Amino acid sequence: MSDNPCLSCGACCMSFRVDFDRSELLSEGGSVPDGLAVELTGRLVRMRGTDHAQPRCAAFSGQVGVKAACGIHEWRPSPCREFGERAPMGIGDDACARARARHGLAPL
Repeated sequence: MSDNPCLSCGACCMSFRVDFDRSELLSEGGSVPDGLAVELTGRLVRMRGTDHAQPRCAAFSGQVGVKAACGIHEWRPSPCREFGERAPMGIGDDACARARARHGLAPL
């Protein structure tokens, strides 16, 4: 069993909008599946589901605080790669703490 707290959290996947450059889409030479993104502008796209009043990334599976997984972890966009870079080591930051608080979880 991993000590990575992210594997039982997932609060970030259900708290924030995830906007990224179109070049990260598979059709543009990137790795994010096109079907998981919605167009915002000519250059900007958003992960499907993260624009809702209660965000839930379309790639998220599991239950926040219990078991969490990203269906496209190897191909996730840059904002997801950059979010909470030290969280897997149990070291949270302000954004991680805000996401966890939204779901009734204590900060890391």
